Amino acid sequence: MIRIKQLFLPLALTTQLLIACSPAVVYREPVPDPLSMHKMAVPVANGAIYQPDTNRYLFEDRKARRVGDLITVILDERTIAAKSASTSSSKETGLELPAPTVFGKVPTLDGVTASTSVSSGTAFNGSGDSKQSNSLFGNITVAVVDVLSNGNLVVKGEKLLTLNNGKEVVSVSGIVRQRDVTPENTVVSNLIADAEIVYSGRGLIADSNKAGWVTRMFNSAYWPF
Repeated sequence: MIRIKQLFLPLALTTQLLIACSPAVVYREPVPDPLSMHKMAVPVANGAIYQPDTNRYLFEDRKARRVGDLITVILDERTIAAKSASTSSSKETGLELPAPTVFGKVPTLDGVTASTSVSSGTAFNGSGDSKQSNSLFGNITVAVVDVLSNGNLVVKGEKLLTLNNGKEVVSVSGIVRQRDVTPENTVVSNLIADAEIVYSGRGLIADSNKAGWVTRMFNSAYWPF
């Protein structure tokens, strides 16, 4: 046992020295891909002065309706979920075997009859509850990347914030009805269909809030205890 400790101590010291000499991790943010937009079909010239595809109304508003137009999404997300469950069950079983009779008499052995009885009982009680709440507020400007046949707008946008040694990313995508867009070109996030709202962090600050792999192993479902 002492020899094992003598062999393990230099190995542990060498490992610690190698970890201390390792360089600091440099976080490099990948260059995001340019926003992909569907190109609008070029109208065919028919020789007429009036072209319906390039019309401009005299009293039209400036609401976004074409590919490339910008819409400001007002993030107003609140979700609250609660769930509780309880289970209770019990079972009791009894069995009695009377002593046999021989010629109308019950045989005994040292005054003890052969009658017996068996009984068993089980009980189970379980309960659990779960609560979760999330909230997200703010603004982000997205671009119209496609216009569906019914006039709905497919929007997509991303905002990247660099704060000290960390980066915060907010991305929004989904489908917006034109009538839900205000004259100021804003729309509330809870009116976006097929909405995908992502708020995440990358970098040193996000890594400091993440549990290590050993802690995650102890808290995982694979831990047998």
